[in-house]
Amino acid sequence: MKALYLTAAIAVFAAPALLQSTSPATAAMSEVSTPQFVKTVAVSDMFEIQSSRLAAEKSKNANVQEFAAMMIKDHTKTSNELKSLIKHANAQKALPSKLDEKHTQMLSQLKSASGANFDRSYKQMQVQAHEDAVNLFQSYSQKGDNAELRAWAGKTLPALQQHLQHAQNLPITQQTGGLRK
Repeated sequence: MKALYLTAAIAVFAAPALLQSTSPATAAMSEVSTPQFVKTVAVSDMFEIQSSRLAAEKSKNANVQEFAAMMIKDHTKTSNELKSLIKHANAQKALPSKLDEKHTQMLSQLKSASGANFDRSYKQMQVQAHEDAVNLFQSYSQKGDNAELRAWAGKTLPALQQHLQHAQNLPITQQTGGLRK
C-alpha cells in the first residue's frame, strides 16, 4: 500500500503547476507534499554536490575546501538514501536529472566568480540553501504524508542543522588585508 501511495504521489511530479507553485521556502512553512519534498531534496542535493565540486576546484581557502568536501560526501549520501527510499516504488526515474532554473543560475554565478568573491558567494549560497533545507526537513518530518520519508527527514535533520551552523561560521579571507569575515 505504501509503495502504491508513494508511486501515485511521485507521479504528480509531472504536474508543472505543482512544481512551479511552491518554492522550497514557501513549502517549508506549510504542509509539504511528498512529490514536492522529493523533488526539492533531489535538486538541493544536486546543487550542493555541483557547487561544492566547483568550490573544491576554485577556492584557495582551506576552510572552504574542507567544507566543500564534507558537502560532497554528505549530500551524495542523502541522494543515495533518497533514491533507495523511492526505488521500491519504481519511481526513481521521476527524480529530476538536472538542476532547476534557479539553481542553474546560482551555479553560473559561482562559475564566473573567483578568489574571495567566489568564497563569499559560495558561503552565502550554502547558508541560504541549508536554511531552506532545515525548514523543509523540519516541516516534512512533522507533517509529511509518507511515514518512511518522514522518519528519514527527522533522522537527516540534525546533519543539515550542523551543515547550516558550519556554513554560517565558515571563515572567509577577504582579499584586502587577509581579515577574516
